[in-house]
Amino acid sequence: MAEVATSATSEQLLVVIDHVARRSDGESVRIAKDVLRGGAAVKLCLPEGPEEFARALARRGTRRPVVVGDDRALIRAVSLLHRHRELAGCALSVVPVGGVMSLARSLGVPTGTVAAARAVLDGVERRMDLMVDDSDGVVLGALRIPPLSPFPAAEGPQDEDPEAATGRPWLRTCQSLVRTLVPAGRPSRLTAAPEPGPSRLRVEVDGETLVDLNQPVEAVSVAPGPAGIASVEVRPVSVGAEASPLLAQGRTVTVSGAHFRYRADTAVSGPVRTRTWRVREGAWGLTVPGPG
Repeated sequence: MAEVATSATSEQLLVVIDHVARRSDGESVRIAKDVLRGGAAVKLCLPEGPEEFARALARRGTRRPVVVGDDRALIRAVSLLHRHRELAGCALSVVPVGGVMSLARSLGVPTGTVAAARAVLDGVERRMDLMVDDSDGVVLGALRIPPLSPFPAAEGPQDEDPEAATGRPWLRTCQSLVRTLVPAGRPSRLTAAPEPGPSRLRVEVDGETLVDLNQPVEAVSVAPGPAGIASVEVRPVSVGAEASPLLAQGRTVTVSGAHFRYRADTAVSGPVRTRTWRVREGAWGLTVPGPG
């Protein structure tokens, strides 16, 4: 991945502080603001939800956007910039604050607030690969298709922050009421989930079939590799001795078959019958600590 030195302190920063970060860890947010203000001209934006978050990014002008929030906030920012075809020309920075930071860590961003804020000011831009699906969704890290029906029936796609219920006490009250009305010993439709089972999927990598519908699989995983190549791993269902995983690399991955759900980074999507992901090499830039 190429790194481009940037003179961060000479730039103006648009610091977008995600509402979940403000509510979950106000002290880390305060520290991030103090460090950033000490090294650059900062304009703060405090969106109350996804719509205001999107408007803040759209009105950034020449300011470099800095997201203060967790992995979901980072993915939201990349998705918005991609949707408006502004990702290639916009170096993004993130100060991880919140409960879900494994993606930011895997991309090379420090999870300590002070270290991450200093990397915003003094770091370098690293160009990152991106996977884009045929519905214009993006994947920054890993994509996984688990066994059939592993998700509770009432969950559905997980695009909304789990903390969103914090601002809707009526929702918690209704959920509590439903639980009290369900007779003891009777399974609740809100929590019951089918047992996971093998999936029958066709997985194609650059047009070549890696596994077909006649071979049940336990899991499929896809992740961006080096130089615009995706690494694909399919785990067939084992009978007796453990089956060896099927491995492949390519720029385009298509999965089709029975309706399936998939987890892309932090969100669960689907069910769909087919989906294609394409790797875009160096599609976006992220500020990370410089060498040494």
